[in-house]
Amino acid sequence: MKSNVCYLILAAAGLALAGCNKAESPADVQQDVASAQQEAQRDVTDAQNEAQESMADAHEDVIDAQRDNNADAVADQARDASETAAQGDFKVAVARAEATHKIAVEKCDALQGTAQEDCKERADADLENAKRAAEARRDGAG
Repeated sequence: MKSNVCYLILAAAGLALAGCNKAESPADVQQDVASAQQEAQRDVTDAQNEAQESMADAHEDVIDAQRDNNADAVADQARDASETAAQGDFKVAVARAEATHKIAVEKCDALQGTAQEDCKERADADLENAKRAAEARRDGAG
């Protein structure tokens, strides 16, 4: 009796999982992709704006140090500005990678079953690879 209940639970879980990999209609996918594209563009623009603001602040710090005629402070502020630029580039690269990932995952919903799972796994792997590359660029610049 207990094993029958286990089989029923496993069968129900399998059916529930199968429903998760059902393809969406082309119209739904198109709408979801368009929404993801809009959200992704906003996220990338926000990251770019934040990076530009940080760089402007860092540049002002360099100018202030130059006005004070303090060579050590200028060197310190220039190094900080370089690190700020690298961090800003990193944040923008990650925002772009996450934007691409969001769009790719929405496109995967047009597929079903294993093809959908594989598509999402590729999208996840691409995201992780892009993040690692951005980290390497950032760490190499600093």
